[in-house]
Amino acid sequence: MARGKTAQGRRVEARLYLEKAVQFHEQARSGIEAHRNDAALLDAIHAAICGTDAATIALSGVRSTDPDHQRAADLLEEVAPTAEGRERARQLRALLARKNTVEYESRRASAKEARDGVERAGRIVEWAKDVVAKARL
Repeated sequence: MARGKTAQGRRVEARLYLEKAVQFHEQARSGIEAHRNDAALLDAIHAAICGTDAATIALSGVRSTDPDHQRAADLLEEVAPTAEGRERARQLRALLARKNTVEYESRRASAKEARDGVERAGRIVEWAKDVVAKARL
């Protein structure tokens, strides 16, 4: 598992990344309601990335800065070596696998893909909320 580039973060920054994650997730949910599937899926992916950053900072004071977002999933597994941490990393990887398609290719995201992405991101964001709360940040 390659950790990739990382940066130290003050642990209090975890709450700021969590707030971003919540905003992106709320916007993704709004995109679903408005049938803007591409925007919803991309916002969900960004929510998951920010939620992951919140969790890794809360747990270890480090976040991924690697251009390959898959390294954020690797870092998450490293700092949260539990079944739940591995599951959240798996969900992040599933979302990241769709990032290039939805952001850079002409193929449009289906309603099912967007709903699935928003649900996955929601699980990551909710977990990040718990991690940050338990860290008392």
